[in-house]
Amino acid sequence: MKFVCDGLSLSEAVMKVSKACAVRSTAPVMECIKISADNDEVVFLASDGELSIQKTVKAEVFESGEICVPGKLFSDFVSKLTGEEISINTSDKGMEIRYRDSGTSMQTIRAEEFPKIDLEIGENYFEMKQNDLKKIISETTFCCAQDDARPVLKGCLMEFGDKLEMTALDGYRLALSEAKILSKSGEKSLICPARTLGEISRMLTGEEEEITLYNKGGLLMVKSDGMIVVSRLYQGDFIKKENVLPSRFTTNVTFDKNELIASVERAAILIRGDKNNLITLEIENDGVNVSSASEIGNVAERVSAETDGVELNISMNAKYLLDALRALEEEKITISFNGAVSPFILQNAEKKESLYLILPVRNAA
Repeated sequence: MKFVCDGLSLSEAVMKVSKACAVRSTAPVMECIKISADNDEVVFLASDGELSIQKTVKAEVFESGEICVPGKLFSDFVSKLTGEEISINTSDKGMEIRYRDSGTSMQTIRAEEFPKIDLEIGENYFEMKQNDLKKIISETTFCCAQDDARPVLKGCLMEFGDKLEMTALDGYRLALSEAKILSKSGEKSLICPARTLGEISRMLTGEEEEITLYNKGGLLMVKSDGMIVVSRLYQGDFIKKENVLPSRFTTNVTFDKNELIASVERAAILIRGDKNNLITLEIENDGVNVSSASEIGNVAERVSAETDGVELNISMNAKYLLDALRALEEEKITISFNGAVSPFILQNAEKKESLYLILPVRNAA
């Protein structure tokens, strides 16, 4: 195999696909990027068994062929050559990278050892605008679980009706958002890994342009701008949101979002590093007190708000509250409560396309 291409195009392609390389795998080839050169194109492909990413770039191909090269090392190296024209040549001894009057060599693995990835997935689909998909991903995925205790919670539940409803939760908080879909066929719901959704979001560059996602046999595939992302979907029972979301509330409070964010951020400074990252909202008829306390000191601030209902004191994780506040779009937001120990929800004051539920924390103090 031998080809010449622009260093910037090469670096960008390799950086994108390297996100799918396995880390510390028992099979070294899973930590590799497969490079295939033919005609006037070079295809880069990486997979860790769950997520696969392929990117195609234009190049001057002198000799067709394919090989596997260590993904992280190759990505790090070519990222330092973005301003160069790069020549890549393989032989029985490995791969040689030439640039200007310099060069380096890397060990390789035979392409035959790389697993076969199904890139022909088209049984079912749903289609929507790129900006709508990007928005709904950003509004939900941060609430997915990070550990493997319940793998299904590391993904988002995507339900297709007249709209796409996406739900994420980690056991302490829940995110729910909806977006318009243009057309669909097949599946009514699926659970997509948050990591996959993050990679899909990064590949979306358009605003009003449409994007189609395909799924078949427990796999999801997206194509855009010479790039293909294929992911396994999670199988299992997702928590039914209807069983967790309250239908009525005893206290509703409307805030200026930015004022509340600024106050919570200040209150969070003195509890940084504490296990529960705990702040307290004291809700009164004429406003809300925001406070926190630690061995270092304490913060107590008054925030203006429109309150309706029962007065209460409620404590919560400051990070969870800030994450939800920052994800909401409107200047005015409403937080609805059912007492000091029941879950509460945050929503935009007007548009109710998304909501966030947070479990409060019992304050021993």
